[in-house]
Parts: sequence; C-alpha cells; structure tokens
Amino acid sequence: MLRLILRETKDYEKLVRFFVENELEFDGDEEVDTDIEKCFEVVHGPEEALVGAAVLAKREGRYIIDGIAVDPLYRKMKVGNVLLKKVISQVRELGGDALFLVARAPGFFRACGFETIDPDSAPNFFECKYCPQYQVSCHPEVMKLEIR
Repeated sequence: MLRLILRETKDYEKLVRFFVENELEFDGDEEVDTDIEKCFEVVHGPEEALVGAAVLAKREGRYIIDGIAVDPLYRKMKVGNVLLKKVISQVRELGGDALFLVARAPGFFRACGFETIDPDSAPNFFECKYCPQYQVSCHPEVMKLEIR
C-alpha cells in the first residue's frame, strides 16, 4: 500500500527547487510583492521523498497558487487533487472568496472548477508575458476559482 503524507512545511526553498525540477520555470525571485501564506508538501517512503508541493500566497490582497507541482511518477495518484483541496480549504479558513493561478495544465484545473479569465482581471502575478517562450512554446492560462 502506498503511504503518502501531506503536511505543512516552512522550507520554501526546497519547494522552489522542486518546482524548477518539475519544469515550472519558477525562480522564486518575483518582481511583485508576494506574501507566502502556507507551503505544503507531499512526501513518500522512509526517506520522505518529496513527490508534490503547493504554495499558497497573497498578492494585492488576493489569494494565488504561487506554485503547484507533482513528480511525474505520482501524477496519476491524485496527489495534485489532494494538494489543491488543501489549498482551497486554507483559502476558506482565511476568509478568501477566490483563488487565482497561472496554469500550464489548464485541463486539470478546469476539471477542478477553475475558469480561464483575462489576465487583467487577476492580481498582478502573470509574469509569463515577459518570458520569450510565452505564446511560442508555452501557452499558460490565467485561471480563477470562486470559493463558496
């Protein structure tokens, strides 16, 4: 039986490395003020190998997923769903009414209730537009989930 552990972590730098390893093009040096609210990790095995991670942050008073990734070997095991549900429950606990993200896999997030929105109606966290790969080899979508 596969035993995965979801827990909060304070080791943001470890999660940044994980995001980079999983090709999120995440450098951790955002040009906009970001307040990290909570970081979560999913670990596996006696060595507690990191297999999934998510960062909930706040920009311009709005909640965003500042990074979410799952190791490719664990992607069919609902690890992403578990992380996303945890982040959504945290937004509810914190009194938030919406959650934003930039999705490179919009189908996954759409299936979880997110809708594609115009980037101008989201907090200023859409830094992709300054990347030379934007709309060339990378086509992310800005998405929003209404929290009820």
